[in-house]
Amino acid sequence: MNRPLFVALDGPKGTGKTTLLEAVTRELRAQGKKVIRLCEKKSDPFRGETMALVNKLARDPCRELEWAVCERLADSRAWISQHVLVKQPVDSIILIDRWYPSDAAFRRMVPFAEILQLNLDRGVRVPDLHVGVVTDPEISWARAAGRGRGLGSTVIHRLEEQVACTEVFERVVGEQGWVLCRNEGRVEEATMQVVSDICRVL
Repeated sequence: MNRPLFVALDGPKGTGKTTLLEAVTRELRAQGKKVIRLCEKKSDPFRGETMALVNKLARDPCRELEWAVCERLADSRAWISQHVLVKQPVDSIILIDRWYPSDAAFRRMVPFAEILQLNLDRGVRVPDLHVGVVTDPEISWARAAGRGRGLGSTVIHRLEEQVACTEVFERVVGEQGWVLCRNEGRVEEATMQVVSDICRVL
């Protein structure tokens, strides 16, 4: 491969994606691999304006506003694809915390098929490996409740919503043929699964 391997970890809130990403990074580096860790929101120069729109959507839910959020996020991912991803060393593995697959969990009114096409039309880079990280929604809900910032979501406020977004995300994972990682037990087990999946596509 003459470009970095691009791996996205996506899923609902509270499923332990960031913790898993850190563990996968450590394991891959211990194996002598060059790993670049990125986070979509930290790489997005337009995040402030997009979040203002997300907060407006939270107050006044409608398909038009949700589509506008999807468009802004797709434009930001296209920018990251063109200005961040292309600058990484060709012999590296890029691990990103969230990418367009996560929209399958968070968008309520726009079908994921439309979101996927929007991202493709904008020239957003398709990951070489999509990893959908999930847990039983009651577990992710409890995990979120146990941390200081809580769920930290502008779109999920009740357990029933967490259940719904988990079900939708898992369905899309199956439809798209992404790798499913259940992160309900020891993080070491999920880590070795993801590392194995990455080594398989290297």
